[in-house]
Amino acid sequence: MQSPCVARCGLNEEDICMGCFRHIDEIVGWGQADEARQAEIWDNVNRRKQQGKSGENQQIISRQKWLEAEQRLAAQDADNE
Repeated sequence: MQSPCVARCGLNEEDICMGCFRHIDEIVGWGQADEARQAEIWDNVNRRKQQGKSGENQQIISRQKWLEAEQRLAAQDADNE
């Protein structure tokens, strides 16, 4: 499935990318997500767009934000095992 990325990355205050409307956790986890999870992410993206989720790009996706999201996802995976 194609990624929602539009290469206009910037997170708002809720850690939602104002380019593709994915949460940082959804961005980081995209590559490992199965097709069902990717479809769920696309649903989230479309819902956020329809709700008019917007805001200013407060920051770029920093390495620190990326690593924090990886840690959250790894903890979730460990809890699910």
